[in-house]
Amino acid sequence: MTFKTFVDGIVGAMNDLVIPAIFAFAFAAFIYGVVKYYFIGGGSDESRAQGRQFVFWGILGMVILFSIWGVVNMLLSTFGITPH
Repeated sequence: MTFKTFVDGIVGAMNDLVIPAIFAFAFAAFIYGVVKYYFIGGGSDESRAQGRQFVFWGILGMVILFSIWGVVNMLLSTFGITPH
């Protein structure tokens, strides 16, 4: 087993397991915020503010994740590392 094979395996595992889990967490935070803002809030300003924060941080998390994912994939293709 070479170092390149080892790195390819680690990168593949990250792309297949860890990254989708983080995306799912950010999306779940966004959905929870939407539900809390519109349905669970019950007209309470404090509850709506918490829902708005979840929406904001969920969207921000997804934007940051997509950006970093794009940069990482660009670097992987530059260095010729295949994630599978």
